[in-house]
Amino acid sequence: MTPQPGTQASAAQTVVTVNHDVDTIADMYLTFDLGEEEYGVNIAGVTEIVGLQRIMPIPDMPRYLRGVINLRGKVIPLMDVRLRFDMAERAYDERTVIIVMEVDEAPVGLIVDGVREVRDIPPGQIDQRGQMGRNGSRSVIAGIGRVGDRVAVILDPSVLVSDDDFASARDAGTA
Repeated sequence: MTPQPGTQASAAQTVVTVNHDVDTIADMYLTFDLGEEEYGVNIAGVTEIVGLQRIMPIPDMPRYLRGVINLRGKVIPLMDVRLRFDMAERAYDERTVIIVMEVDEAPVGLIVDGVREVRDIPPGQIDQRGQMGRNGSRSVIAGIGRVGDRVAVILDPSVLVSDDDFASARDAGTA
């Protein structure tokens, strides 16, 4: 099943494979929940959405790097996005899912509270002011998307998973 604009995705769907048509995905974002807030990532980097499964912990990693999973023979490091953002830890439940993405040609999994939908958010509806981080560094926030009376924080996955700790988790999972 491929998520369509305006449809709800549920954790009951074990695997959702995303088909990419370059002409239609540039302004499409997979939105998901972290607490009460809505976040999004460009659908172009999303390969699939899978239900939570057994996570193999990796020692000596930050708390937000939960470990790795073996997904059909591919080792995928996992980041709990809630913990990455210093939010309160929350027990995983039936809505918790893993968004599997290709970031810098490597698979990564983002653990989120639940997936909402695929939204079409044109560039004119994205406030880009959030692109600069502290001290001139790049921010994990690519922008703030406005859809009607709601907003979604658009994340830059390459910044989100760019730190050395995440690279170490990827290397540990393939060693």
